[in-house]
Amino acid sequence: MSERSPQGTQAVDRAAALLAMVVQADEPITFTDLTEASGLPRSTTSRLLSALERTRLLERDDAGAYIAGALFALYSARHDRWSDVVRLARPMLQKLQKETAETVNLGIPRGDTVVQIAQENTRYVLGARDWVGVDVPPHCSALGKAMYAFGGLPLPEGPLETPTDQAIGTRDRLDDELRRIRRLGYATTHEELEIGLTAVAVPIRDRAGAVIAALGVSGPTVRMNERVDQIGRLLLQQSEALSDLLRTRMLEEGAA
Repeated sequence: MSERSPQGTQAVDRAAALLAMVVQADEPITFTDLTEASGLPRSTTSRLLSALERTRLLERDDAGAYIAGALFALYSARHDRWSDVVRLARPMLQKLQKETAETVNLGIPRGDTVVQIAQENTRYVLGARDWVGVDVPPHCSALGKAMYAFGGLPLPEGPLETPTDQAIGTRDRLDDELRRIRRLGYATTHEELEIGLTAVAVPIRDRAGAVIAALGVSGPTVRMNERVDQIGRLLLQQSEALSDLLRTRMLEEGAA
């Protein structure tokens, strides 16, 4: 790395370069590799990486290697290859919105976070907010639960955030809930993120069966409460078609 930057910007330049190395890498990158590639002292690299972790631009995987952090993933989601998928999926989301009359969301896993990349709004005045780009605890969202249950997200460690009294606050309760979701095939939340909000979601899979996204419907509990199972079955019907769409897209990218 260049040593020519003015003292006031040198640390910023170095941190930005480390961030770029991690984000552009094809796989998680270790501290040793970052130190060697940057040419910085180990102490300097450690200090800068710690700052990037604190600001959620970087995080570490289970092996301790560095990957893009939740904050970076959240605000970069609209500018990656998934923007093409959103355009392809939009007609299906619109159809589902017309059938349910509620808000429809498409989300993808990024690290330990769900990033919502597309939304079709309810036609009602009273409806769900715009969730695109909003960072929420995955265990409090139907999209996140669907990903947890079927292996799309790593299970959380430590205490669980409880935005409402209905939210799941322990791993034991979450594990019980995930077993129920696997039996049903779809996930639900009932006023766990916000009082008055209920949601249903299903996983979307790639050719190998791995979860690559989740499709959900959300709306006010007063309208959703008695339709949860009906909407869950409808989402299961639509999930295979959307999975096929995303598989086709990924095959095209792989052949390009």
